[in-house]
Amino acid sequence: MNFLSGEYECKIDPKGRLVLPAKIKANLPEASGNHVVLMRGFEPCLVLYPKAEWKVIYDKVAGLNEFNEEYRHFQRNFFRGNTEIELDGNGRFIVPKTMGRFAELEKEAIVVGLGNRVEIWNPDKYEEFLIKDQQNFSQLAQKFLGDKPAEEQSI
Repeated sequence: MNFLSGEYECKIDPKGRLVLPAKIKANLPEASGNHVVLMRGFEPCLVLYPKAEWKVIYDKVAGLNEFNEEYRHFQRNFFRGNTEIELDGNGRFIVPKTMGRFAELEKEAIVVGLGNRVEIWNPDKYEEFLIKDQQNFSQLAQKFLGDKPAEEQSI
């Protein structure tokens, strides 16, 4: 698995194109080539997946029982607007207008690598969703990672 990491300030040009930071682009799996999948996030951001990572998630969601109304509702909302994007030679792509409106992207964006995916945020919205209290962050780290033996931790 390639590891997408880092936090980058990026510009969105007047044509609505965003350039992925070189370190993010360099860590996209070779098998994905220049193809990625862009979707709306659960928060007001966009999420970009390398094609291979997207396939794993797609299979999970598509595999839900279509005869269950709750599953259908989730699938409909999860898959709406997802789009496969081909990056140009410079790592640029056009942010679809409906997705840009959803994430309130205008001239600037924060691109955040999160292991298997990349989130693209409006800088002001991103700040709203960050944990401001270090003690709270420390407590979450303890809750999620503190009680596990070292071999189970994947950090």
